[in-house]
Amino acid sequence: MSNVQVEELEVKLLLQVLKDQYDIDYSTYRQSYIRRRIERRVALEGLETITSLTDKVLHDSETARLLLKDISINVTDMFRCPLFFERIRNEVIPLLKTYPSIRIWHAGCSTGEEVLSMAIVLKEEGLLKRSSILATDSNEDVLEIAQKAIYPAERLRSWTENYNQARGQESFSTYYDVKYNQAKFDEGLLDRVTFKKHHLLVDSYPKNMHLIICRNVLIYFNEDHQKKVIHNFSQSLISQGYLGLGYKETIKRENEHAFQAINKHYKIFQKVKRHD
Repeated sequence: MSNVQVEELEVKLLLQVLKDQYDIDYSTYRQSYIRRRIERRVALEGLETITSLTDKVLHDSETARLLLKDISINVTDMFRCPLFFERIRNEVIPLLKTYPSIRIWHAGCSTGEEVLSMAIVLKEEGLLKRSSILATDSNEDVLEIAQKAIYPAERLRSWTENYNQARGQESFSTYYDVKYNQAKFDEGLLDRVTFKKHHLLVDSYPKNMHLIICRNVLIYFNEDHQKKVIHNFSQSLISQGYLGLGYKETIKRENEHAFQAINKHYKIFQKVKRHD
């Protein structure tokens, strides 16, 4: 057996341990990405083989937690890709205003910055009080951060620029207080938010959503599972509901019949109206 084959087997065994212990199936992720994250943790732990890391994960919960954190995708920002949020405001919000209540799902919400961004848009459009926002992620550590809504103050400068580019209607500083170099965002922004652990490939999907935002998550799934998630999103949305994806993501051909592009550049799609 070659070294490459041995290492592939080591990765497979480690992923099986993570699935058995934590009920997370990382075999569905792009293996090149998974391999890089595992090798990074091997180096940080001062180990020589993936098998050594597997043994440590089995006997040390802290090592397991760090590895899970390494693998989870947690790159996010307030008003990330500002013009995406401008398009949501201009092209999606007008229809949402026609509903007496609004259900929004942030799938793969990470540490919550985009959830807060959406809450701000909804508040400025007079919709927050009649909205229900479900924010989910498979990583409990990032959900804990999201629920606290406290972030390093050093990030505020770039976030303010993003907010302004997204055509925010207020001064961004009205939404947070700074103390001890930490920015605490207005708790009222999260009054309509429910945080929940959820894995897109394992758990059941909520129903009757008006808008689903899942940005830069699907790129880490293999193609078959991307198609599965998009199909499940279509089942989760109401007729003419909206789906927002990341800039490198799109609707696969097998799912194109279910959606029409509202804005191809910013990856905003609308579920095709049913004709019952």
